[in-house]
Amino acid sequence: MTAILHVGPAERAELWQAEFRRALPEVEFRNWPDLGDPADIRYLVAWKLTDELIASLPALEVLFSIGAGVDQLDLSRLPDHVRIVRMIEPGITTTMAQYVAAAALALHREFAFYRQAQVRGDWSPRPTLLCEERSVGVMGLGELGKASLAMLAPLGFRLRGWNRSARTIDGVECFAGAGELDAFLAGTDILVCLLPLTDETRGILSAELFAKLPKGARLVNAARGGHLIEADLLSALDTGQISEAVLDVAQIEPLPGDHPLRSDPRVLVTPHIAGVTRIETAVHALIENVRGDLAGEALPGEVDRKRGY
Repeated sequence: MTAILHVGPAERAELWQAEFRRALPEVEFRNWPDLGDPADIRYLVAWKLTDELIASLPALEVLFSIGAGVDQLDLSRLPDHVRIVRMIEPGITTTMAQYVAAAALALHREFAFYRQAQVRGDWSPRPTLLCEERSVGVMGLGELGKASLAMLAPLGFRLRGWNRSARTIDGVECFAGAGELDAFLAGTDILVCLLPLTDETRGILSAELFAKLPKGARLVNAARGGHLIEADLLSALDTGQISEAVLDVAQIEPLPGDHPLRSDPRVLVTPHIAGVTRIETAVHALIENVRGDLAGEALPGEVDRKRGY
């Protein structure tokens, strides 16, 4: 018997169990804490880990993250032989790309400014730029970054991308590594962060980075709250170095009600909803990964523990 253990809400477990029975009946789907015989459980799908959970799974071989990232998982709890796979599925990819495109357009057309003008009772039009007169730069050119750039392309923005390692994307001016970061930033009017959160990227959205953007640049952070030094953003907004921001993530979630970002009219805050794992589609990605592992195939989204993504 081979089994997969799911840790999460009963609604998702019920749907996924039915899909496994239909599409992959040779793998029994179980829901925590109903383990059955723990020696059967080769696969685990979860958002977070506990010592109790890991200790109960002596035969564990692969951990599947519920989300596109793995920084929420304490990987030190896992034995070295356990492989980790992040979620790559159409729901996350599409919703993230749509969010980035919507945020870029809202910043480009200065919706925050016009909302403030509406509240004040002002009728204050500003000159309108075409999309091709503004650049959008995406930091992080993985699946989500590439999908977001593809969603932005028909709008006509000048597209730029930066990644730790070199990438080539049609219609996108690509930059790579620390040596090309300054040049990437200098030509970016709307900066989108979709980086994985690692020791190297934590706090990357800082006063030092903001100073390298054009005066009045805009920011979208749809990656992780740990990327952003929030006090530095508030200072940059006050000096005008950053004019507006859209934030889907925060250092502390939910963002405290008295946090200054909550009430800042130059900032739109959303509750970590940019890229959403859709249970109806994610289960098929999970089934294909389990089926692939059983066949000895490489797994899309497998994490390099040394790099953290």
